[in-house]
Amino acid sequence: MDESMAPLVPFETYEQHAVHIGTNQKSADMKRFLDTDRQDAAGLHLIDLNQTDARIRTVAKFISNYDADRILVVSARQYGQRPARMFAQSIGSKHIVGRFIPGTLTNSRLRTYLEPELIIVTDPAADSQALNEAVNSGLPVVAICDANNKLRNVDIALPANNKGRRSLALIFWLLSREVLKIRGTITDADWERSQDVEDWESTF
Repeated sequence: MDESMAPLVPFETYEQHAVHIGTNQKSADMKRFLDTDRQDAAGLHLIDLNQTDARIRTVAKFISNYDADRILVVSARQYGQRPARMFAQSIGSKHIVGRFIPGTLTNSRLRTYLEPELIIVTDPAADSQALNEAVNSGLPVVAICDANNKLRNVDIALPANNKGRRSLALIFWLLSREVLKIRGTITDADWERSQDVEDWESTF
């Protein structure tokens, strides 16, 4: 197999981190990202890991078109907060984890006001306030999207389990690695020596 086409990590690693485990419900928007031939024993829809792997590459390339300090990473979800913060710190971007103060992207009188050029959300539903303000401000939106998410106002969807602690850690860990590789600042071996994916998992 051509190295450029090999998965970013073995598919077994994605599965061990439950990246492919979706939700009981599926949206029409996300149907194309699902493994329609399979459901798990609990009836959960399974995400197509080939598409997840490809989208991580796509998202990393897209992110790399922006100055890091003009990127904002958002996560209201508890399990997304630590990996989102570590991702932002690793690539040098801004982050808001936990509560997103209304007006942060639209009200210049607020102390928290920010003017990013790209926003990354962990869940379009949980991060709906940030998503709506990004749309109103004309910002492109990258979102980690589970089987039940709607893609309205999402410019690039990264299909993955966006509710699991281990899944979110692996997704943000991989995104960080791929962005830094595109910048030419690290190799796979450098990253894996310095960053243990388990350290990216939420401790909540």
